[in-house]
Amino acid sequence: MTRIIQGVFDFQRRVFGGKRELFEQLGSGQRPLALFITCSDSRVNPNLLTQTEPGELFVLRNAGNLVPPDGSPPSGEAATIEYAVHHLHVRDLILCGHSQCGAMQGLITPGAADGMPAVANWLAYAQESVARAQAINPRAGRGQLLQSVIEQNVLLQIEHVKSYPLVREAVTAGKLRLHAWCYGFESGDVTAFDAQTNRFVPLAPPDMKKMLVPLEPIEQAPADRNM
Repeated sequence: MTRIIQGVFDFQRRVFGGKRELFEQLGSGQRPLALFITCSDSRVNPNLLTQTEPGELFVLRNAGNLVPPDGSPPSGEAATIEYAVHHLHVRDLILCGHSQCGAMQGLITPGAADGMPAVANWLAYAQESVARAQAINPRAGRGQLLQSVIEQNVLLQIEHVKSYPLVREAVTAGKLRLHAWCYGFESGDVTAFDAQTNRFVPLAPPDMKKMLVPLEPIEQAPADRNM
């Protein structure tokens, strides 16, 4: 705890002053560039990874970067997606899995969730990714299987995101783009799913030009003071 509190004082002394104007502007509301859905894993830092400033990412984090599909019991995930798309008018939704994900390891390790019924119930939203990964490579070793489950889970959760009518309408209207990423924190590498090749490929400027389509300007969300 000492390390955390000391960090707060360090932020106030060394960081805040240099960004005072930015934080004052943020006091009038937020207009984030994207909704970034990722895992709660402490090794993943969305703003560090994307080199974004406060106010540029609307972040949703949970164990396994999961999204309950439309029709599931009310959830913070559904509310966050609704708010980001309907009220903040984010133009991009990035769903980012990561290497060595403990939630995905739990899916392929018998008994891993013993004594954690809430975790076991939560991981049911990702269970199908195991069958998909095994179908792709039935002879995969544990390391290969884990990475494949991580990738298939990202694609499965994108499907869950698209199950929401609000998201489908925004995508169809050209107001929202969906991106499936995987981040290797040991190497710093990021891969993005390419629908043309049906695989995850390194994220690079040429790939971005191919995968991202310019949108017509849309009305900015009103300054938001509440979230």
